[in-house]
Amino acid sequence: MAIYLQAEPAAFFHDMGEILRLFYGLESIEELRYGVHPPDDALCFSQSVQQEGGLWRVTSRASQGGIALGSYTHEAPVRIHTALEHKKYLKRACKISLFRLARTLCADARTPWGSLTGIRPTKMLYDLLDEGMDMAGALDALGSIFDVTPEKAQLLREIVQMQQGVISRAHDKRELDVYIGIPFCTTRCVYCSFASCDIGRDGALMAPYVQALQKEMRAMARRMQDGGWRVRSLYIGGGTPTALPEPLLGQVLEAAQFFLPDTGEFTLEAGRPDTISREKLDLALQAGVKRVSINPQSMQDATLARIGRAHSARDIVTAYDLARTMGFDWINMDLIAGLPGEDATDFADTLARIRALAPENVTVHTLAIKRSSRLHEHLDADALAPPALVEWMVAHAHDALAADGYAPYYLYRQKYMAGNLENVGYARTGRACIYNVDIMEETHANLAMGAGAITKWLFDAEKRIDRFPNVKNVAQYIERVEEMIGRKAGLFD
Repeated sequence: MAIYLQAEPAAFFHDMGEILRLFYGLESIEELRYGVHPPDDALCFSQSVQQEGGLWRVTSRASQGGIALGSYTHEAPVRIHTALEHKKYLKRACKISLFRLARTLCADARTPWGSLTGIRPTKMLYDLLDEGMDMAGALDALGSIFDVTPEKAQLLREIVQMQQGVISRAHDKRELDVYIGIPFCTTRCVYCSFASCDIGRDGALMAPYVQALQKEMRAMARRMQDGGWRVRSLYIGGGTPTALPEPLLGQVLEAAQFFLPDTGEFTLEAGRPDTISREKLDLALQAGVKRVSINPQSMQDATLARIGRAHSARDIVTAYDLARTMGFDWINMDLIAGLPGEDATDFADTLARIRALAPENVTVHTLAIKRSSRLHEHLDADALAPPALVEWMVAHAHDALAADGYAPYYLYRQKYMAGNLENVGYARTGRACIYNVDIMEETHANLAMGAGAITKWLFDAEKRIDRFPNVKNVAQYIERVEEMIGRKAGLFD
């Protein structure tokens, strides 16, 4: 079905398109402009905005084949303090109007997060609290204004409570988090859309990549130390950092010594058990790594083969046991709800086996079908779990982990997630990962190095965050590393 949208103002087209995708999934949404004549059977949406006194009146309309299907008008108080706030509150009103219209047309759609389409719903709760609401009032506003379900509002409450003592909203302005990216994997999972390379194809780039990365790390360390910056947390991610052979992994870990955090939190993603060895874990221990991720995604061998993982469930347990016996007392494990071909029994079994291992952190992802993934290219809708089943998986994980003493401590959302749900990190008391909290709540600057890494710098006075991305392509990163260094050169002054 063709879908056309005329947003008002036109600059909101992509934001309003995200609202429609909550209901119509991966359908392409075309911009309806003057002189454009959509097909007769196209579903067309339009918006108009009027300002009357102290109110915005936003009306959204839908039609098909020239026949009106419905309309919805939302009124909201005009808030004009700065240009950024004006845009923010007007966009919010437009999203609510279009959401409530689309909901009347798609009554069966699951939209637990209401009109919130951003990555970080917790920020909305923090905004409401900063506006002077108490917790009860803020939770009520999430439902009455944004149509968030009571269950999701309570989940945000649990996360905000868990973040107390971890998050620092009035912090030393010269504290930051550091990310080092290793964009290599042994194989590419069917759902993956990250800028990572298959070792079998691009292994020859590993050594020159590490050499270029070390150059960027040394340059950034000098500037950071000259400016008197301190490190809250250090995270080596990917890809799969332990896909590097031992000598190259050792070089990265050695260069990472420039960034050892004051808090001691140093994470290494060792996500795939087929990349983990005693020698690599020993290198990590000697370098000061405190937290490692060993990520099953599923404990079902048939699923692992289906999604492109080159290991078994037994390999996951072996790698986990090795890390424990070597002294790692802070382990994270990821799993994914809604993987192709899995049912409730499969997911419950995976969760039970992970709970039996008792890692300090468990991250429950919801499958997201990204356009650049092989899963999207070869999409078989019949193989995907229905939204109601994925919703059960996510709720079951929350309740089962709570029974084991875990609490949710950070959350983020992505486009095209099954059931319009979320990814949630769970932690035992005292084991919340500072890096994950900081990066999701955007409370501190983030210095990111490596191909595809995005540095984010906070400018509190202007209430803005600037992004400084490195190129994604590994070969280009190697060639242009001096340019990547130059992009960030003035940040530490």
